[in-house]
Amino acid sequence: MTSMQRSFTCFVDGEEKNVVDGVLLAELDIELQQKIKHDFPDSMLADFICFDHLLQYRLEKIDKMILEKHRTNKHINNKLTHILTDKSFKVVNVNKHQRESYTFGQKIADNVAHFGGSWGFIIVSICAMIMWIITNVFQLFNMHFDPYPFILLNLFLSMVAALQAPLILMSQNRSSDYDRLHADNDYHVNLKTEEEMRVLHAKIDRIIQKDNPDLFEIQKMQTKMLGELQKQVNDLHSHQKLKMLTNKKA
Repeated sequence: MTSMQRSFTCFVDGEEKNVVDGVLLAELDIELQQKIKHDFPDSMLADFICFDHLLQYRLEKIDKMILEKHRTNKHINNKLTHILTDKSFKVVNVNKHQRESYTFGQKIADNVAHFGGSWGFIIVSICAMIMWIITNVFQLFNMHFDPYPFILLNLFLSMVAALQAPLILMSQNRSSDYDRLHADNDYHVNLKTEEEMRVLHAKIDRIIQKDNPDLFEIQKMQTKMLGELQKQVNDLHSHQKLKMLTNKKA
């Protein structure tokens, strides 16, 4: 007999099978061997199993891989969805919040601080002091209400400084609150973004390290199954040709 005509006994059902209709356990991967040995403890590596029974174990392995991948992806997706829908912190529009929370006094303080820290205030102050000094030194318009050393001018400047300082401090305190609110917003946004990036990295790592190899393993198994089917078809064609030749000779 040729190698194509050799027959083996499938240890699962005890039926005689052609050599191309199955494989030895030793030719299978470790996982399939362990699964088959679990169901048939007395089986040996040299035992023969037909493709009809082997197909069931291969499909179970594929189903297990798909189910495991589905569970892992579902867990990661649920975690990502939880992060995206987490409403424990609401991002605040700082500018809108500041405008809506302004009081009349705070608006005045901001305007005074804005004008007091500008070149316009400096120029107006210098011009006013120069006019004050010239008026009192040269007695313009017969006015001499604050002679040298300009005590009244010093009094007005001291009053302006005394009133302007707390208003500027009030505005600076509001600026500090504004900056703290911005920083708090940035912290929570960065924290949420970091969590999302961590989950996305885990998902990508899962695809690269686990899902892709599993897909290649499934493709490899499918290729083997197609090759085995091709062998069976070729063997069937060979038997048909041999039978036709035999009939012609007869």
